[in-house]
Amino acid sequence: MNSELSVDHLLGIKYLKPEDIELIFKTADHFKEVINRPIKKVPSLRDITIANLFFENSTRTRLSFELAEKRLSADVINFSAASSSVKKGETLIDTVNNILSMKVDMVVMRHPNPGAGIFLSKHVKASIINAGDGAHEHPTQALLDSYSIRERLGDVAGKKVVIVGDILHSRVALSNIFALKLQGAQVKVCGPKTLLPKHIESLGVEVETNLKVALEWCDVANMLRVQNERMDISYFPSTREYVKQFGLNKKLLDSLNKEIVIMHPGPINRGVEITSDIADSEHAIILDQVQNGVAVRMAVIYLLASKIKQ
Repeated sequence: MNSELSVDHLLGIKYLKPEDIELIFKTADHFKEVINRPIKKVPSLRDITIANLFFENSTRTRLSFELAEKRLSADVINFSAASSSVKKGETLIDTVNNILSMKVDMVVMRHPNPGAGIFLSKHVKASIINAGDGAHEHPTQALLDSYSIRERLGDVAGKKVVIVGDILHSRVALSNIFALKLQGAQVKVCGPKTLLPKHIESLGVEVETNLKVALEWCDVANMLRVQNERMDISYFPSTREYVKQFGLNKKLLDSLNKEIVIMHPGPINRGVEITSDIADSEHAIILDQVQNGVAVRMAVIYLLASKIKQ
């Protein structure tokens, strides 16, 4: 197995090889053990400075990255676009170059425009981690999702995973499709036809519009929320109508003739895509995903930083 990543940045899952994912997971196993110790810190990145640039709102991802960085003893600076010079018309390159002139080694960036991380990686000398670029990719979320499946079911290869909900606006769905396919899983997507991208089958996934049929088929159901903030038109008649067809509740889960694993990238709209009794049940690994997110992000940061140090 390789001891270093084949990439200098984490811009998207589509740039990774299967052995990169394997290396990230092996490293995350080690860090998961670290964060469950009484002293949860290692001095690995004592001389590395990381800037978290969030041009879009984020709670979980930003906290998870910040915690991962601090657990590795990196120096961390946080930047939120809402209270920055971006509001005064400063460009992305100017903002980042100003931050880099403060001698930053790595940038974790979330941006509303697809491809923002790729653009940045071509113009600045720091290592870039994409923490979500518009409706394009969210690589660390897909990695922690696969890591959580591997932890619960032993392996990702050969598993059947259905991604349910708003596939059209979801960067989590796209990154998950790439990651799951790379590891040999079978993937279906399920949701209203208006929320499924055209030609999605070209990514090697199947489409299913009946939730019960999809759940009968799968080992794992990843329930996505409807991203109202990305919708400029109405994609379905009403929330009530959506819940009736694509909401997961206890009655539906109990009607299956097998047990399945339930995932959700958060934030959960309880009572819409998933009811509270499911979200809080033993079927759900939602809080495991959150804990694994810190370990996986520590692994990604550590592996990219070790390339900088060389």
